[in-house]
Amino acid sequence: MCGIVGYVGSKQAVDVVVDGLRRLEYRGYDSAGVAIVADGALAVRKKAGKLANLRDVLDHDPTPASGTGIGHTRWATHGGPTDANAHPHVSEDGKVAIIHNGIIENFAELRAELLAAGVHLTSETDTEVVAHLLAAALPAADGDLAEAMRRVCRRLAGAFTLVAAHADMPGVVVGARRNSPLVVGRGDGENFLASDVAAFIAHTRHAIELGQDQVVELRPDRITVTDFHGAPAQVHEYEVTWDAAAAEKGGYDTFMLKEIHEQPKAVADTLLGRIKHGRLTLDELQFSEEELRSVDKIIITACGTAFHAGLVAKYAIEHWTRVPCEVELASEFRYRDPILDRHTLVIAISQSGETMDTLMALRYAKEQGSRVLAICNTQGSTIPRESDAVLYTHAGPEVAVASTKAFLTQIVAVYVFALYFGQVRGNMYDEEIQHLIAQVADMPQKVDLVLDTVEPIRALARTYADAHSVLFIGRHVGYPVALEGALKLKEIAYMHAEGFAAGELKHGPIALLEEGLPVFVVVPPPAGRSVLHEKMVSNIQEVRARGAHTIVLAEEDDDSVLDYADHIIRIPACSTLLQPLVATVPLQVFACEMATLRGFDVDQPRNLAKSVTVE
Repeated sequence: MCGIVGYVGSKQAVDVVVDGLRRLEYRGYDSAGVAIVADGALAVRKKAGKLANLRDVLDHDPTPASGTGIGHTRWATHGGPTDANAHPHVSEDGKVAIIHNGIIENFAELRAELLAAGVHLTSETDTEVVAHLLAAALPAADGDLAEAMRRVCRRLAGAFTLVAAHADMPGVVVGARRNSPLVVGRGDGENFLASDVAAFIAHTRHAIELGQDQVVELRPDRITVTDFHGAPAQVHEYEVTWDAAAAEKGGYDTFMLKEIHEQPKAVADTLLGRIKHGRLTLDELQFSEEELRSVDKIIITACGTAFHAGLVAKYAIEHWTRVPCEVELASEFRYRDPILDRHTLVIAISQSGETMDTLMALRYAKEQGSRVLAICNTQGSTIPRESDAVLYTHAGPEVAVASTKAFLTQIVAVYVFALYFGQVRGNMYDEEIQHLIAQVADMPQKVDLVLDTVEPIRALARTYADAHSVLFIGRHVGYPVALEGALKLKEIAYMHAEGFAAGELKHGPIALLEEGLPVFVVVPPPAGRSVLHEKMVSNIQEVRARGAHTIVLAEEDDDSVLDYADHIIRIPACSTLLQPLVATVPLQVFACEMATLRGFDVDQPRNLAKSVTVE
């Protein structure tokens, strides 16, 4: 959600911080602000709305020259998106500036304590409470901002990332994290703090993971990390494998369109190094073969698009391994008291690795003794760190809020694991695995073929630009594809859109059909599952008979649907289980074009955040 940036060094801090915030805009926000330490004072500038509003403020009222600063883009939780509620927040003496991501659950109690002490509060936020607590803790901490931060953090409940600066301490920025992302960038005579490496990738690729309940003090020449009690903490340093150019639009009108077109490479990169001599090698998995053979149930937990990827994966896991697989919304998982034990493998899927609902689900699973495998795109993020093993998707940075390449690469990563699982368990023949691996390896080329033929899909969006609703139907793995197609339209085009299992139409949703209503139909391959294909053709006829317009996604040579399609979108032939990798792409393009035609911000849709770091 919120974007956080901190800087100490020789550059102009305001430039570094604002540029970092620009690179974090994709996370979603509704106000922005900075605090610069200069000449024994804090220069605070903040404004509701987009970052451009803050830039206007800075143009008219620039901050003094300084090498120390912090900045924030806020996604409102406590208090509306107003200038007063925007971060940074400042203590009553004007000395401490604080920015915050997350929710402080005991803020009401702390706020009441401050009010009773006569402190005047100027916002509705939980964040401002921390500014006043830090200022109050400094005398007992002998003026040490990091020690004051540790004392305050021990009093806080909830999920939070905190970054603070002090008017009398140039060259010092202090951060803390619990259940919320924060990463350090190590530079040469300069150091960075951010909620995502994208904020400082233009300056350094050297990053440091911060663990749970840790405080970091940045100075230009050193980085000090402790736990909340002051004990030195071990940290893991790593090098970011992509550069600043990867997080730019690269000539495309939107990040979403760029990321749609990056999908062939993203799928190929997710497979890279994992197929050797026709066999799967997952050296990074960290599960022994004995542990995998002991698994008797798999549960996939995820949210949003990742949940839809899990629904697709369920079909493959059960078909290839004959191990029962359930798919659970992470936000509901731990509240229904699921049956878990040491023979249950939980797969947690998250693009960012910071999705709070999914993080809480995996922690619950581990408490019950289950092993957890993370499928994630973001190196060093919390979910991979807290899991027993991780498969990274290697999709590169995904900036647009609406996920595209994350969906395809998550499916591929779970498929790779499923095949490896079947290989280890011995319930798949080597020849069968090799044949399937070869099919998966062909998918980047097939996705590329779809992208070469998307202009008719854009034209189709222009045809239905004024539609008030769009439906999507599918069977088998086509059902989660339908759900994902509908989600994309909801997210960025703000349309009523629904995805249904095609067989469920006659059990209620068929009442929604009316003259001219566009209905996307994901038709399974005609070979191999002929009954499934025949049922889908019957569903198309049911839709068409009620005056709705059928937009049919079908294989290149499948002519059985021609008589029932108002529009047809051809996709490359592939097996049923792999079809989502090509069938989803036209739906992404359609949603992107619809949002553009309606004049909406494709990359930063209203009310949404890229990384949902609160429950």
